[in-house]
Amino acid sequence: MTLLPHALPTYDDVAEAAYRLKGMAHHTPVLRSSTADAQMGAQVFFKCENLQRTGAFKFRGAFNTLAQFSDAQRRGGVLAFSAGNHAQAIALAAQLLDMPAAIVMPEDAPASKMAATRGYGAQVVTYNRYTEDREAISRRLAQERGMTLVPPFDHAQVIAGQGTAAKELFEEVPDLDYLFVCLGGGGLMAGSLLAARTLAPQCKVVGVEPEAGNDAQQSLRAGHIVRIDTPRTIADGAQTQALGELTFPIIAAHAEDIVTVSDAQLMQALRFFAERMKTVVEPTGALAWAGACHGGLDLRGARVGVVVSGGNVDLSRYARFLAD
Repeated sequence: MTLLPHALPTYDDVAEAAYRLKGMAHHTPVLRSSTADAQMGAQVFFKCENLQRTGAFKFRGAFNTLAQFSDAQRRGGVLAFSAGNHAQAIALAAQLLDMPAAIVMPEDAPASKMAATRGYGAQVVTYNRYTEDREAISRRLAQERGMTLVPPFDHAQVIAGQGTAAKELFEEVPDLDYLFVCLGGGGLMAGSLLAARTLAPQCKVVGVEPEAGNDAQQSLRAGHIVRIDTPRTIADGAQTQALGELTFPIIAAHAEDIVTVSDAQLMQALRFFAERMKTVVEPTGALAWAGACHGGLDLRGARVGVVVSGGNVDLSRYARFLAD
């Protein structure tokens, strides 16, 4: 039975998504670093979703969702709103499934993400992220065009798909004590929590947000969804204003904690990945590692999982981050 978009997903939905994604999503590698281990006094396992199709974990949720479209939905096509990674993921999934796609993107989105989205065949509609409401624009366009709207995180099938990254990690590296996950709207975090509850109930799952955009941390403390202004941070994939109606209850019920990191700490994490692990990671993708380093948790002697969520960054911008 197809999971309704507004229903809370379960681990069974994550398992079904993993089956659906076989042969479509990459089974991304888990990398180690002796430098990271020595720095933390722990065993650190990096789940490298920066090496996923379209350069981020988002392909998992996008393909899982679009693969369950009805024939009528496929003919009408898909519409999404995104700062970049969900955009690319929806565009590629739509291309693979032979359906039209339109993406509402902020006009200041990284040029590489916008170019890649168009390259996969999607139409891009731009807006000002600080003065316009992307969700309102998207709902209007979807209704006018007869397209199905797939949001970037607050959708049951999207959450289930994102959870397959953590599922793979837990199956490859059992007995993790901690898992650090980047946190914007909460799709990856919620999916990871569903996987952890069944596969690694002893594992403490910690979300990591930019300091400027700690709406999820505030929400966890308040016991309800807290909405903030669009945060100004280099972590463009985490410039969300609030958790979703589906992601919040899962995170509130099962997250160990939510910690925050500064942009300076993110740049330090980017340099670590470039210098020590020889891999390109975008600022949002470095949130989890920065949180493990600077989140204030004592990880000595622990087995620590870190989801490296994406690697899509303009090279000129990336060079500035490494030079600062």
